[in-house]
Amino acid sequence: MLNFLKGIVVGIGGIAPGLSGSVLLVILGLYQKTINAIGTLFKNFKKNIIFLIPLFLGFGVGVILFSKAVDYLLVNYEMYTRFTFLGLVLGTIPLFYKEVKKEGFNKKYYILIVIAAIAGFSLFYFNKNLFPTITNPNIFQSVLLGVAVAGSSIVPGVDSAVILSSLGLYELYVSSLADFNLSVLLPAGVGLVIGALIISFLINKLIKKYYTITFSIIFGLFLSIIPNVLNSSCVLGFNMNSLISILLVIVGFGFSFFLGNVKENVNKLKALFKQLNTTLQKILADNKNKGISDDQ
Repeated sequence: MLNFLKGIVVGIGGIAPGLSGSVLLVILGLYQKTINAIGTLFKNFKKNIIFLIPLFLGFGVGVILFSKAVDYLLVNYEMYTRFTFLGLVLGTIPLFYKEVKKEGFNKKYYILIVIAAIAGFSLFYFNKNLFPTITNPNIFQSVLLGVAVAGSSIVPGVDSAVILSSLGLYELYVSSLADFNLSVLLPAGVGLVIGALIISFLINKLIKKYYTITFSIIFGLFLSIIPNVLNSSCVLGFNMNSLISILLVIVGFGFSFFLGNVKENVNKLKALFKQLNTTLQKILADNKNKGISDDQ
């Protein structure tokens, strides 16, 4: 049930602008387990399937339940919504950074983070289609679409729209989903499965052998797409809209940071309330000894 609920959160991240579902898997401590389960799916099939099914079901529920809500908010309250998402993304940075440093870290890895961030930033802002736009794909190109979607979804910090645009596949991706074009979607689904298995296997190997290097690069790529959360509608000034937007950034940051370690943070809140209750009871007892009533 916990993995199902986390899957819902990951699904929301998958549709929120600038927030990657795979990044949320990292923050929630499920990324390595998920990659390992997919990459070694047939080695321990029953165990892996039992782990993946509730996660993927939750992901599907999150996408279905919140896609229309997010779309409505972006259409009617775009500035507020984007600044809220910015807060959510910023709240993941310290948690993601903690994951990067988990298995040893020194100053040389900052170079990798900076290089990856610059490369990702350059790809996004100076991107020119490396290949011509594909409108009438053959089977190979449809399969390639599925592989590209799998890769950009599995690697945290990689913007799917940028990767697909570079390959000339973005318009095809959007139109085939909108028109439910099975002649494209079926082979793309095959490519998605093949790509997910192969890429998860490779990422799993890299994480096990070169954990800090791999996550340093991924972290740099993640940092590079953060500016993508805001657009021309998100201009701050000296007005109420800007004040509300800044407050929403703070709220989003707090919620995201809290979500990063739910169990520990809930236990801290319980301990805090317990301490407050103990203090209150002590004050009431002291007042009673002094002849002061509870109402007073």
